[in-house]
Amino acid sequence: MVRQLGELENEVMTRVWQWNRPVTVREVLEDLLRERELAYTTVMTVMDKLFQKGWLRREQEGRAFRYEPVSSREAYTAALMNDAWATSDNPAAALVHFFGMMSPEQQDALRDALRVAAPPPVEQSAEEAPAEAPSEIGAPGDPEAR
Repeated sequence: MVRQLGELENEVMTRVWQWNRPVTVREVLEDLLRERELAYTTVMTVMDKLFQKGWLRREQEGRAFRYEPVSSREAYTAALMNDAWATSDNPAAALVHFFGMMSPEQQDALRDALRVAAPPPVEQSAEEAPAEAPSEIGAPGDPEAR
């Protein structure tokens, strides 16, 4: 089960994910200071905890560490969604409700994702194919076939 990141953990991870390179506590702190007052030791503690929880890996460089994400933000989001879905007694109904909450843009993104993730159709043998399946091109009543 994936635990949702806390507010400051999320702010730190957002920067690490966006920058997509190894970062130091100092770099993260300097960026966070644009929005709020924080102590170096606070950011260092948060990043150390994220390391201990398996969200960050680190490599020592002199006296400091350089941190980088273990996985992507998309993988984190997918794990949260999977955990939430797994708590439902009726996963199909939960999906219907979820789809109903989606914006048209989110629905388009879902369709695109399903096209990418869906397995290719299994080819049917001649014995398994429907007996009177009209062909897609030139089917009776198809105005483009004329």
